[in-house]
Amino acid sequence: MRTRLQLPDDRIERGPGDRPEHLGNHRSIYPQWLVVAAAVLFNYWFLRAQATSVAYLNDSSVHEQMVRFAAERIQSGHLPQTSWFPYLGLGSPQFLHYQSLPSTITGLIGLAIGPDRAFAWSLYLLVSLWPVSIYLGARAFRLSRWTAAIAALLAPFIMSTIGIGFETIAYLWIGFGVWAQLWAMLTLPLAWGFSWQAITEGRRYFLAILFVSLTVMFHFETGFLALLPIGLFPFLKLSGLRSRIARSLVLAVGTLATTAWVTVPLVVFSKWASVNEILRGTPLENGYGARQVLEWLVTGHLLDARRWPAVTFLAGIGLIVCVVRFRRDERGRAVLLLLLMSLLLSFGRTTFGSLVSVIPGSADIFMRRFMMGIQLAALLLAGIGGTAIGAFLVDTVRSRWPTIRSAVTSRTWARRSAIIGLLVVMVVALAPAWSQLVTYDRDNARAIDYQRTADTEQGAVIAPLLDLIRRSRDGRVYAGTPDNWGAHFTVGAVPVFKYIESQDVDEVGYTLRTASLMTDPEFFFDQSNPGDYSIFGIRYVLEPAGRRPPVPARLVMLRFPYALWELPSVSYFHVAEVVGVVSADRENVGLRSVAYLHSRMPGRGETLAVDYAGGHSALAPASGHVRPSEPVGTVISENAHLDQGTAQATVRLRKRAVVVLAASFDPGWRVLVDGRSATSVMVAPALVAVSVGPGTHRVVFTYVGFNLYAPLVIVSGLVLAGTLLFDVKRARRTQNPQVTT
Repeated sequence: MRTRLQLPDDRIERGPGDRPEHLGNHRSIYPQWLVVAAAVLFNYWFLRAQATSVAYLNDSSVHEQMVRFAAERIQSGHLPQTSWFPYLGLGSPQFLHYQSLPSTITGLIGLAIGPDRAFAWSLYLLVSLWPVSIYLGARAFRLSRWTAAIAALLAPFIMSTIGIGFETIAYLWIGFGVWAQLWAMLTLPLAWGFSWQAITEGRRYFLAILFVSLTVMFHFETGFLALLPIGLFPFLKLSGLRSRIARSLVLAVGTLATTAWVTVPLVVFSKWASVNEILRGTPLENGYGARQVLEWLVTGHLLDARRWPAVTFLAGIGLIVCVVRFRRDERGRAVLLLLLMSLLLSFGRTTFGSLVSVIPGSADIFMRRFMMGIQLAALLLAGIGGTAIGAFLVDTVRSRWPTIRSAVTSRTWARRSAIIGLLVVMVVALAPAWSQLVTYDRDNARAIDYQRTADTEQGAVIAPLLDLIRRSRDGRVYAGTPDNWGAHFTVGAVPVFKYIESQDVDEVGYTLRTASLMTDPEFFFDQSNPGDYSIFGIRYVLEPAGRRPPVPARLVMLRFPYALWELPSVSYFHVAEVVGVVSADRENVGLRSVAYLHSRMPGRGETLAVDYAGGHSALAPASGHVRPSEPVGTVISENAHLDQGTAQATVRLRKRAVVVLAASFDPGWRVLVDGRSATSVMVAPALVAVSVGPGTHRVVFTYVGFNLYAPLVIVSGLVLAGTLLFDVKRARRTQNPQVTT
């Protein structure tokens, strides 16, 4: 008998191996779920150290701080989205500019169990549950249960050269800590699957809109991977194209309405969110290009880096299967389309240049991140490939050995033995993958244990210094940067400038973490220029014992190996005279600030008005300016609570000047001068200030956030409720059709 390659059935409801009678009765647990459970338990066991709350070495430090901030603001009766996030980049409305839903949800949980504990457990549980998402997403695509189970089994073992995609290492303590992406990683498979169902079958609109919207709100770049298929799936076949396009429009409009509470303020205030100037033009922003990405994919460096390419091999088989069945298998075409879409996006500007600008918000996108879409599509292909190989082997055995064929056909235990045998073969074939992952997990556990000890011992030493800064509320602290001595000044393995963040202390030096307009100028901070300390509101310098600050300062506390120095003349407020104008926008404010930051002007109490984004500043430079022999004014007293979005000062001026708050400019700042409303202005580099006449004045800055969240959230709720009601009514009509005569 000729052996035939047996592939998953095209039928919508069931595929090969999915029928309950294969297990004896309808109440049996599908063996596929045991495979998924094995992958989840593997993660739970080897990743258990990740549930420990310690100071983080990577971007998890920022995410954990956002969780703490969200918990505090919610407990105080405020929305994090309308609050000023003060700790990084001289502050920003971080919860408006950045994907903040994960932080808000975890902050709510943190009210009950503590925000740091909630963060650590969210990371541990979400990474561990990744195989469940893959299984459910593949099933939503109507792929067979064994296809979904194999993809889920492979999910934990993805490993790429860059280590920042949909892979375990991207989230661990020793990895990149891209925690917001982790939330979207779990919803994207479901967004793809239910979008396909809604467009091809006209059902489950609620789940499609829900998971696409969640993906967008969890992580903006992953959101592009969820949104684009809505416009592509209708064209998988020409028959019924009009109705499929109509369904696609329903999904698109529903998703836009549901996510409006996130996207509307993001678009409205995009002018005030900086673009990362430092990484501009690098592969991190532009992508690695078609040649490099395709080479990584084919050679296994995108799925099986530094090991035998088992996942790549299975994905290759799945690719061949989908190509062979291209004309008759719409699901295969859908997976191929998702792979092609992700490939083109990941090629980025390196391949397509200025054509990338057609993508909304492209200036803020790091194109290399789209390689995560390639990994997800490849997992689905690997599931298809694994099922095809298994079906081929079983078919071969049954056709060539009649005795075995009879046993497999007539006895349940024999069929199950065959399935178990295939799984054992797959586990053995994946031995290099799980061995590699176990090694990473153990290294991660050792690093966490080391840092936990350091947090206890060295953390107790540095704590009094940080307490002094926190209580004073009169300025920021500087403890170096990633590009100088700060990288080697540590608590355990964590640089002090990152450890400070874990203690919610306002700082300068942990650069390029937010979208504030001061984040790029901060990169060019000149630690040898005394005037820059006033610009950035740096009152304290935390350095290794035995090292003196490069500017005049006095030692206020020494706890070896940490020394705290103070600049008594510096605080959050300073007074300056406008002597010129500089033009800038969100794409060049950092580079336009370099000359000013490296000059003597900040130290002389001189500043520049900023003509921002093509507009003209309301400030006029002083005519016939002569360098004064004494300061134009002084700050008599101040009281800053930037974590609550307020700061006030009493100043005395000899002539008209600007009172400058060392905080990033944002249109949400409101100013009162002697109880009367005044106009906030931007001064160099991108600070918020107000023009005040001679005399003694009380100046109050208050941050007022976007005020339309409530109606937009109501719209989102109504859209979701409406689609849920529609799906329920449709399901009831399907189950109870009306009989007419």
